Amino acid sequence: MIFSSTIFLFIFLPVTLILFYIIPRKYISLKITVLLAASIVFFAWGEPRNVFIILASTVCNYMFGLGLEKTEGNHGSRKAIFILAIVFNLGLLFYFKYFNFVTGNRFGYIALPIGISFFMFQIMSYVIDVYLGNVKAQHNPAKLTLYIMLFPQLIAGPIVRYIDVEEQLSTLAYDEDSIFRGISRFIMGLSKKVLISNIVAAFADTAFAVGSGLNAATAWLGAICYALQIYFDFSGYSDMAIGLGHMFGFTFCENFNYPYISASVQEFWRRWHISLSTWFRDYLYIPLGGNRKGTARTYINLIIVFACTGIWHGAAWTFLVWGLYHGLFLIIERLGWSKALAKLPKIVGRIYTLLVVLIGWVLFRADTLGDALKYVGAMFNFGNIGFERAAAQLDNITGLAIVWGIIFSAPVLPWLRKKLVSAEGGETAACLLNVAGCIGLFLLSVVFLTGSDYNPFIYFRF
Repeated sequence: MIFSSTIFLFIFLPVTLILFYIIPRKYISLKITVLLAASIVFFAWGEPRNVFIILASTVCNYMFGLGLEKTEGNHGSRKAIFILAIVFNLGLLFYFKYFNFVTGNRFGYIALPIGISFFMFQIMSYVIDVYLGNVKAQHNPAKLTLYIMLFPQLIAGPIVRYIDVEEQLSTLAYDEDSIFRGISRFIMGLSKKVLISNIVAAFADTAFAVGSGLNAATAWLGAICYALQIYFDFSGYSDMAIGLGHMFGFTFCENFNYPYISASVQEFWRRWHISLSTWFRDYLYIPLGGNRKGTARTYINLIIVFACTGIWHGAAWTFLVWGLYHGLFLIIERLGWSKALAKLPKIVGRIYTLLVVLIGWVLFRADTLGDALKYVGAMFNFGNIGFERAAAQLDNITGLAIVWGIIFSAPVLPWLRKKLVSAEGGETAACLLNVAGCIGLFLLSVVFLTGSDYNPFIYFRF
């Protein structure tokens, strides 16, 4: 089940909200039960076996947490339990996500549970923080299971750390304002997904299917469409997850902050998939020594982190090279390029960053490294530009989606709201426009949903 489906929008979500809200606030345990039951149904939809995988993993990590608590003061036993927990979780992730890749499917194909990378990283953050003493072990198995399986962010993030929602699991605090913000945020994410990502995705798929036979203009347009597709797909899902969290009394971390306006690759990674970047920073980069052990070690740590970032996205050489590619540019910027960029007009840094990111997305999207190289070659084949042929392949709706996608990749809406609120009576006007805009976007999204069967989420496969 996905958020941008009629089953979710008109059956699953309304039923879950009604059951959740009719329970008096003081019955927190009953509200948790409703959310947990809804999350199990959500995750089991289409693939029931996945529920047993995540529940078995939850039981094991529940025991690991209790074991770490009981061995507090016994360094040897505590460390042994921690190592066992990490090996178990990484082993499970390896088996389901990377075993096929490593063995070349010689032992049969192992199906990948949807969203396994997201919920395994959440589980590990719990165990690591208990080991480090940042949080206490959770004694209520229902609360720990809900943390791991909470349906708004289960499949494609953001990666929520237990330390950030520990108290929220016991309060489920919400009010009219949080519900309104949640609905608005959810509709915004839905419209990103349906009205931009889904539409430009068709052109991107066509361009990448042709590959090296493209003219330069079509190749660039295909890369731009994919950049818009993946941003509005993933940030749209994150918006919907954050919005749903507000409705049920949770505050999830922000996952995107207009990454395509970045003036450096370093800035891009402070704005793109923030929950993953901070996870790797706190649980891998800093423990490896960060930038505290000299320049050479800092660069090695960056390469390790971005190799892991690439592999986290998928078991393929394209993802590994994509991660190393970004790591290389971070090192180049640390070597002095970032200082040079700071002295130039910001537009130069933004053009440079967009070029780096766009070429990186080709690596990310292509099926093989060979396909990626051929596609990049087509992008820079200026002897075959083909502006007219590229324009002829665009229909009006796709062209409009590209224009709106480019516009709303920048913080246009926050800027407009700030201007409006600063005027007399602006708060009321902003509220009314928000309501009207949400109603219009929701109705338009439903129209597009019912008129199309193309509705994937890119990050579900990670």
